[in-house]
Amino acid sequence: MSEKVKEKIITVAQETFKKFGFRKTTMDEIAYAARKGKSSLYYYFKSKEEVFRDVVELEASTLKSQISEAISNEDDPKIQLRKYIITRMEGFKKLANFYVAIKDDYLSNLDFIETVRKKYDQEEIEIVSSILQNGIDKKVFKNLDVVLTSKTIAIIMKGLEIPLFITDEVKDIENNVDELLGILYFGISK
Repeated sequence: MSEKVKEKIITVAQETFKKFGFRKTTMDEIAYAARKGKSSLYYYFKSKEEVFRDVVELEASTLKSQISEAISNEDDPKIQLRKYIITRMEGFKKLANFYVAIKDDYLSNLDFIETVRKKYDQEEIEIVSSILQNGIDKKVFKNLDVVLTSKTIAIIMKGLEIPLFITDEVKDIENNVDELLGILYFGISK
């Protein structure tokens, strides 16, 4: 029973943080949205930061599952890479708290944020490395330094996040991703 209550609080807090942001959200607002007394929240969580940590971890886990599902159903490494990028971008748009945790310098003072950032970066490099190695094994991609190329792709992805988030159109995101992949696959040479 108590685990269900905690899950409900996390779900409600997820929406509350998304609506007001970490700084402006209070435990009172989370309690009100969860239809619980503030003391009930403190039974499950010591602080707003602890609630936010659980929200961020939930969203990180959700995004990882969505990405795994999207790429596991594909054999073609080029399609896997495309699905990975699109799923990642769309996931960040939907999972705003995780994205804010990854990007907002203000949150760097929270102990768990740096751990979350490092873990996500490492997982991202591992996923891209797996896709690239699959492509090399299938002779779709040339033999290359998988780790270095994965890190480069991860850096490119971070640079594209803001321009891709300006638009709400999935088609625009997909067109931008296709353009990026065209450059990645074929270079910019004539």
